Order: sequence, then C-alpha cells, then structure tokens
Amino acid sequence: MKAAVFHKPGDISYDTVADPRIEQPGDVILRVTSTAICGSDLHILSGAVPQTTDMIMGHEFMGIVEEVGAEVKNLKRGDRVIVPFPIACGQCFFCNHGASPSCENSNYKHYGPNGDMMDQKGAALFGYTDLYGGYSGGQAEYVRVPYADISPRIIPDNLTDEQALFLTDIFPTGWSGIDWAQLKGGEVVAIFGSGPVGLMAQKAAWINGASRVIAIDPLDYRLEKARAVNNVDTLNPHKVDVVEAIREMTGGRGADVCVDAVGFEPERNFMDKVKATINFEKGSIKVLEMCFEAVRRSGTVSILGVYGSPYDNFPLFRIFDKGITIKQGQAPVLNYIDHLIELVKTEKVVLDDIITHSLPLSEVSHAYKIFDEKEDDCVKVVLKP
Repeated sequence: MKAAVFHKPGDISYDTVADPRIEQPGDVILRVTSTAICGSDLHILSGAVPQTTDMIMGHEFMGIVEEVGAEVKNLKRGDRVIVPFPIACGQCFFCNHGASPSCENSNYKHYGPNGDMMDQKGAALFGYTDLYGGYSGGQAEYVRVPYADISPRIIPDNLTDEQALFLTDIFPTGWSGIDWAQLKGGEVVAIFGSGPVGLMAQKAAWINGASRVIAIDPLDYRLEKARAVNNVDTLNPHKVDVVEAIREMTGGRGADVCVDAVGFEPERNFMDKVKATINFEKGSIKVLEMCFEAVRRSGTVSILGVYGSPYDNFPLFRIFDKGITIKQGQAPVLNYIDHLIELVKTEKVVLDDIITHSLPLSEVSHAYKIFDEKEDDCVKVVLKP
C-alpha cells in the first residue's frame, strides 16, 4: 500500500510499504477514506518529538472496515467508522475510570506512572512515535486498529467524511479544554491559537454557554477564519498587548477561562530561541505564560497544546497568588465521543468549515509543507488516499 512515512526530521514522503495485517484477535483492518494532518504531527516533522526509525504518520483518520479479527463483536466488514486517536484497551484501571489517555495496556513498551521525557508515557497513540506505542498511523491506504471493540464509532451514511473526520481528535480536544473549565453560562473565554484545535475550542465555548469568545493568534488569515466560522472577537499580539486588551474587555479582571491551543512551538523571536538553548528547553512556554496573566483570579487555564520538557522560571508564584485552576493533557475522547457525534448529526455544530485544503495522499509532502510553513492561508488539510 501507499502511506505517508516519516524518515527523519523534515522528511515525510509518499512511499510503498507493507500492508497491515490482523495481529491480535481484537484487531480490524480499516481502508482509510479520509485522513488529516494535525498540528501535533508537526512536532515530529520538526524533530522536537523524537522518532529514530521510519514510521507511518497520522492519528486523524476514518474509513471502511475491511477485515475483522476473530474476537471483534461490535464491528463487521463494510462498517464506516471514525477512530479516536488514543488507543484504549477498555479494561484497565484508567479506562474504567474515564481516563483512557492513561491506558495501562496499549503502550506496552513505554508505559509508566512517572511521565518522563523519554519513557513512562501514557496510552499509545496512532502514528505518534515509538514512545507512544510505535503503532502505524492512518495517513495511509490501510491501517490496523487494535482493541477495535472499544474506540471506533460507526458513522451514519448521511454524514460526509469531512463532517465526521474531526471527531477523531481536534473537536474532542477542543471540547476538553472547555469541559474542564465547567462553564456555568456567561463566561468570557480567551483561546490562544486559532489553528484547528483553537477553532474547535471556540465552537465548544459557544455551545457550552460562553458569553464572549476571544481568539488570539499572530496570523491575520487565521483570525479571519475564526471570525468567519465562529463569530468571535480577535486579537493579534503583533498589534495589541493581548493581556491588557483582555482585561479591558472584562472590567479589568481577565478572562474566566484561558485555553492554550498552541503548545511549546509558538511563533518565537531570536531571544526566545536563545533562552531555550541556554536552559535546555524544547520551544517556549510564552503562550502559557500569557494565559496565566490574562486569566482572572480564581479562573481556569486549560492546556491543549503539547509541552515536551521542563521549563525554567515557570511562574508558580502567579498561579498560586491568583488561585488558578489548571487542567491539561491528552483529550479523553471516549468520554465525549458519543455526545459529540450527536451534535454533528443534529447540526448543532459544523466542523468541516475549517478545511482550507483537500489533497490526494500522494501530495503529502506538499501538504505538510504548506501546513507547517503556513503557506496559501492553510488552516487544515484533509488527505484522500
């Protein structure tokens, strides 16, 4: 089959690879009909999240069941499914306590309680390095899906791939950032980053009762997309002091909720990069620091962006003094997936309006380039095998 294969930082190509096969009786083989590039994939492309061997990329995908393992009960050949990005066994302590991203069994090589940088990680993720299980991803013509009775969900035929695809990751992830804050109605929510996850968090904020949603991003074309699809207020940090602007919008208090939908690879200047080098840090926490400043006292900061190393001068003093609640981590997709499918089915939310590019999988190298380098006003790329 053909697949998007990571070889080394900066090198993802369209290659011929071996077809997947049933390896465990709980597996299915999926013929991929649509897949997408996620911002998290760019961390692998850049080398910031290390991968030393060739790997099929992609954790946002859906398709048709082609082969079924002997013990699979919930799926049959021909079913059209979406596949949440964390791989969950459905039986361990964490899966039974609504914490499937901490599954004890799927990442059998590198699982552990400590959460170290290079070992003892949580659940396995599709197409996301050997540290997270080494499973082949879905930017391919076919993919093996383990524990197939647990996570995949059958999608009705009247939903297009584009309408359903983002239920695999970015909509549940955006939803997590808002759900963690437990909105009561009437809150001001500031979302840092208007990439795909930020856009989804904006949608989730409105659905959950926010009175005002503020999008922050240094790229005007992404702010234009946010205004067009989500009817939000926008701030560009190149043009205004974002923290002061948010305070002015909120009677001097700050936002009730701030969401970091950027992570450790934000737009950085020379001094940011020097600081990271001196302190042996990966990237920067500058966006997170802005969240801690912009949120009101006793407010909530949700961290959806990935962070991959310790950081010097972490502002614990501010977090303590302001009494900030922090929630973060991989999205517990299985906690939300059935509800979110209903929102899409009943047209209470539109997900496909963030797509700017739809390309054949054969153009994956170009797709990664325009997404990574933010060319051609690229916000979200869908790939068709």
